[in-house]
Amino acid sequence: MQIEFKSKVALVTGAAGAIGKSIAKELKESGASVFITDLKHDAVQVVASELGCKGQSADVTSEKQVKAVVTKTLQEYGTIDILVNVAGIIDTTPVEDITEAAWDQMFAVNCKGTFFFTKYVVPVFKEKKKGKIINFSSKSGKTGSALMSHYCAAKGAIISFTQALAFELASFQINVNCLCPGITDNTGVWDTCSEGYIRDMNLPREDVVNKFTAKIPLGRLASVKDVTSVAVFLASEGSDYMTGQAINVTGGREMH
Repeated sequence: MQIEFKSKVALVTGAAGAIGKSIAKELKESGASVFITDLKHDAVQVVASELGCKGQSADVTSEKQVKAVVTKTLQEYGTIDILVNVAGIIDTTPVEDITEAAWDQMFAVNCKGTFFFTKYVVPVFKEKKKGKIINFSSKSGKTGSALMSHYCAAKGAIISFTQALAFELASFQINVNCLCPGITDNTGVWDTCSEGYIRDMNLPREDVVNKFTAKIPLGRLASVKDVTSVAVFLASEGSDYMTGQAINVTGGREMH
């Protein structure tokens, strides 16, 4: 079934990365007006030009910059119907080597950024009594992964945040769900993660990939398309009776 988003406006964060860009592209091609944001100005301009949409760079840990992006989106399109919080970072470090600054940065980007965008978009949704929020957690937010304790903690917080908002906003017909992808190939996140595992596990890249693939019942890493398809569904009217869900896109690696 073809999903259409004609007359809908979507705000996508982390849109210079592989998954954020793919979601923005799919929404745009399905009829939505799309506004994108990411940290680096040049990257935002390149993606916006490529997709034919509007965009503005922002540091998601800055409440002032986040508010400016939401304001700009409303100036450009008049409303917002869909918020997709993709922006996030990852790192692999033994717990005894994680610095306070690294811990704080992990939570600032993954959690505070999601909170800030939600805070400034929700009033728009409440006024129209309709809206879709799609947050990004991770398989590691449900079952922790070695060498990633700070990342796992932050992604677990996103799941709890999503569930709390689902209760809080249900009477306004605002759907709040999140995705929990497994290892997704051809993304900057996996590149960073695999490099860390290669270093910390002292294994060649091929062995690292094989080690993780062996744990997946469907026998492969996730593709960007696998993740995008679920995100776009959650943004559509087909998910109107779904809220508070943390959906696994893991090839069976995570089943709860």
